[in-house]
Amino acid sequence: MFQKLSVLLSPQDKKRIALLFVFSIVVSIIEMVGVSAIMPFIMVSTDFGVLETNPYFRWVYQFLGCESPKNFILLFGVALLFFYIFRSLINLSYQYGLAKLSYGTYHELAQQLFKCYLGLSFKTFTSKNSAALSKTIINEASNFTILLGAVLFMFSEIIVVILIYGLLIFVDYTITLSLTILLAVTALIISGRFSKIIKKEGQEREKNQKVFYEILNSSFGNFKLIKLQSIASPVMDRFLEVSYKVARANIIHRTLLHIPRLMLEAVGFSIMVLIVSYLVYTKDGDVKTFLPLLSTYVLALYRLLPSINRILDSYNYILFYHKSLEVVYEDLQMPIQDLGNEKLNFQQNIELKGVNFSYTSSKPLFENLSLNIQKGKRIAFIGESGGGKSTLVDIIIGLYRPQTGEVCIDSTPLTLQNIKSWRSKVGYIPQNVYLFDGSVAENVVFGREYNEERIVDVLKQAGIYEMLLQKEGIETQVGEGGILFSGGQKQRVAIARALYADPEILVLDEATSALDIQTESKIMESIYAVSQHKTLLIIAHRLSTIEQCDHIYKLENGRILQER
Repeated sequence: MFQKLSVLLSPQDKKRIALLFVFSIVVSIIEMVGVSAIMPFIMVSTDFGVLETNPYFRWVYQFLGCESPKNFILLFGVALLFFYIFRSLINLSYQYGLAKLSYGTYHELAQQLFKCYLGLSFKTFTSKNSAALSKTIINEASNFTILLGAVLFMFSEIIVVILIYGLLIFVDYTITLSLTILLAVTALIISGRFSKIIKKEGQEREKNQKVFYEILNSSFGNFKLIKLQSIASPVMDRFLEVSYKVARANIIHRTLLHIPRLMLEAVGFSIMVLIVSYLVYTKDGDVKTFLPLLSTYVLALYRLLPSINRILDSYNYILFYHKSLEVVYEDLQMPIQDLGNEKLNFQQNIELKGVNFSYTSSKPLFENLSLNIQKGKRIAFIGESGGGKSTLVDIIIGLYRPQTGEVCIDSTPLTLQNIKSWRSKVGYIPQNVYLFDGSVAENVVFGREYNEERIVDVLKQAGIYEMLLQKEGIETQVGEGGILFSGGQKQRVAIARALYADPEILVLDEATSALDIQTESKIMESIYAVSQHKTLLIIAHRLSTIEQCDHIYKLENGRILQER
């Protein structure tokens, strides 16, 4: 576990942890002083004679120049008051440091995970479950910070316990050793009996929470189908089943967390009764003689029991969220593509030379495939579904990399050093257009530099600007998933988005297959108009879509045949 923690934590986090560890030692010493200071205060308060008989008290009394024992008690009490206020402020500062570390670590970890996911190759990303990735960033990274806080908190409380136990052994080792045995046996019973259950429930939580997110994503993504086929009831039943399992794991965890506190309180009160009985028996009932000692043990137990409880709580949190550490660690170990900034010019042609590609090693999709595409040409790819049309285009535009063979641009092979430059030349219009809940302008820009003049220009090219003027112009809201727009309107927004960066290559991946023939015809007219000086790659089923193409290629059994 500590090796994985070391990998996940940044050097800055490790420095913060080291400082917090030192701070925890300071806090522990202050806690020990807070416990030990009560004994002399009670001793002096109950017997002024110690100011004469005890050399330490006599020296402090004379140093302060007190006129009477009452003045000394008053000064002692005021000093203790300010000390306990100081103690509270120090503890609060330590808690702030822990919180800052935890939530700061979550921020950095979420950033690392998101960067890692965005850096995955397209092939790797498509093999992942997007709901699981979202869960890792939202839940598992947060749970990891809870685990980290629990580790730090447990160590700090262990130091407190060790120091206070050391003080109690110095005061009376017989009582302290008995106290140690009772509390140790109690703690072992608690951890041995319930920790396995908590760890098991933590694994159940992670497993079912993953399914929980998948159900939400699939249900919201297929909401129309659910309404149309009236299958809300079975979907809801599945959701309730998984939600109950997640809730059950958390209920068991939260319930078991209270058992250490309740058992320790019961043991603690029992110990107090035993200590009082022991002192009364050994001191012949003289309350004055053992009141300071009793007060020290009362305050020590008052501080020790919560510390031991927090140690057990932290240990159980570590067990419950241990799976989160593994999930985050494994995801951050995924290989990401380190793309360079080498420029790549496109003046002549795109050439595929002996390309071999497969999703699985047992079944190649393409073998020794070669193709030459001249710049400025309109190229169509047709063939049966699953024949590899989209995959071939993804190889051409650099989303997939062939296992063997080359993709060359003007005789320059595509590499990780120049592929970013190549991708920036591509405008992509997919079959299923994703519009997020925002304005048309925001959807066109899609995270790039905002240029209102350019937005208006590409919307005009896409043939949708006049329609938008009847509403709220470029600030017209599209709704989540573009629900406020028709299919044809969404495709036009997608065309504008693809044109916004002024690409040299325009790709249509069955972009009009879901539209009626009349709408498709109008959109294709717009596309052919805006792509006069661009290289156009079209994946299509309808021949009417590709009538104006210069070349048509048919993919069949991993081979490419030129139809025209």
